[in-house]
Amino acid sequence: MKLMTLTARLLIGGLFVGHGTQKLKGWFGGYGIDGTAGFMTSLGMHPGRRNAIAAGATETAGGALLALGLGTPLAAAAITGTMLTAIRKVHLPNGVWNEGGGWEYHATLIAALLLIAEQGPGPVSLDAVLGIERKGAGWALAALALGAAASAASIEAGRRNAPPAEPVATEAAPPS
Repeated sequence: MKLMTLTARLLIGGLFVGHGTQKLKGWFGGYGIDGTAGFMTSLGMHPGRRNAIAAGATETAGGALLALGLGTPLAAAAITGTMLTAIRKVHLPNGVWNEGGGWEYHATLIAALLLIAEQGPGPVSLDAVLGIERKGAGWALAALALGAAASAASIEAGRRNAPPAEPVATEAAPPS
């Protein structure tokens, strides 16, 4: 048995179920859809409500799939996409280190997810039980590529759906 792989899947997957339900339901001290929608809007992820639902559902489903060891590369891609978006929209300007609000923690999670995708979910997984386990460097790279593409598409969609800017009032020049 790959005990540490199972432990990592259950821990990371379970925490992402919790993280997603913070966004969706306000559970575990989260802000729920309305609070998360306001935050998404402040990040330029328009419309905020749709992005809040998408992020919460992706984290919840991706975490559940990872914990179960079902569709492991897809689970890794889903969570990687949300973490890359968080890095780009929130943490990148703060530098590397977590103490300053940086991206260190999110990058570490991505590395762990890609390691699980490369090594496979292990024999105690639905992928193994169903005979559909996919693993290897190619699957890990595919998870990274899909997560990065989903993040880029989400950010671009948020930019394109931004409401029109308010016109700036200018003072008329005095008559000459």
